[in-house]
Amino acid sequence: MRMSSRKGQTMVEYIIIVVLIAITLIALFSKFGKAIGKKATGATSALDKEVGDEAVAKYDALSENPVQDLNADGTVGAP
Repeated sequence: MRMSSRKGQTMVEYIIIVVLIAITLIALFSKFGKAIGKKATGATSALDKEVGDEAVAKYDALSENPVQDLNADGTVGAP
């Protein structure tokens, strides 16, 4: 019985670690999301000018809080 209890404890510890990592990543992306988007559009523009210009236009259309721009299905922009 003791071995079974230990396995359950280990599983709970792993779940707690994964949840803490997820919360940290969400906080970081919330804080630095605009900067990350700008870097991604710059990289896209460097690879393909036409696609990069489209990415820059979409990036510029985003508000400061991109979560407000989400549609019900999770996409960004006009429904």
